[in-house]
Amino acid sequence: MTPKPRFGAYLQQVAEHVYAYVQPDGGWCLNNAGLITAGARPALIDTAATRDRALALKDAVATVSPRAPGYVVNTHPHGDHTFGNSVFADEAVIVAQEATRAEMDLAGLHLTGLWPDVQWGGVTVRLPSLTFRKTLTLHLGETRVELLHPGIAHTTNDTVAWLPAERVLFTGDIVMSGATPFCLTGSVAGSLTAIAELRALAPRTVVAGHGPVGGPELLDATERYLRHVQYLATEGIAAGLTPLQAAREADLGEFAGLLDSERLVPNLHRAYAEASGAPPGHPLDIGELFSEMVTFNGGLPVCCA
Repeated sequence: MTPKPRFGAYLQQVAEHVYAYVQPDGGWCLNNAGLITAGARPALIDTAATRDRALALKDAVATVSPRAPGYVVNTHPHGDHTFGNSVFADEAVIVAQEATRAEMDLAGLHLTGLWPDVQWGGVTVRLPSLTFRKTLTLHLGETRVELLHPGIAHTTNDTVAWLPAERVLFTGDIVMSGATPFCLTGSVAGSLTAIAELRALAPRTVVAGHGPVGGPELLDATERYLRHVQYLATEGIAAGLTPLQAAREADLGEFAGLLDSERLVPNLHRAYAEASGAPPGHPLDIGELFSEMVTFNGGLPVCCA
């Protein structure tokens, strides 16, 4: 029987020794994690936003493994995926792409200031002690976990975890399931390139950064959304609209039901910049983009962490 941890989160076995930890409904700060229990010490793929949620993740690990995680992989620097490091860091090696470490150090606890009413539980930033540039492989018993940096996508320094024998792919926030993709600090065009690279792996199971577990159709859905963003940007530029104006006039079609639709505004800013020749990951005024997103939403988006 599948364990049912707190907060409605649950462990879902997706292959032998491989689990997804899913936090419904997958909206702001309600991310997924992964667990590989093969070998002498398990490995976690991401943690959780608050101390209580990270402790719930730790309890869930204990229901399927008598051993504490020996590795924690951060797929990118955002606090919902990394703040829980502090619950595991005394027993685990924290691993990330080298620029993820630098960005975590720079951002600190900034996310907590965006939603001061969330019970963060006194989380602290625990930085990775092992970093890599492009690829790194963890050997957990007979299970091979390939950590890959597919380029600029959700952020400038994303990592995916690929288990080739099991054909399980943990995408971090490059791919979303039932939630709106988000390129605030990354790239729309770069995300499409990354998704093509991930599709070439031929995964059978895809664990997105947020939302229910699926298959390669999650890659397809994220790609379709991002191409729609590029289409809206092309139309908006031709009509002389700002990204905020274009978002207000946009017909989201099949994507209207995705969680956190307000992310369209920063996504359009990215697509506008790239249509004007800006390279993937080109620095934009993140504060301004976030502020326009709040304006579009009619207030700060709800974070239920």
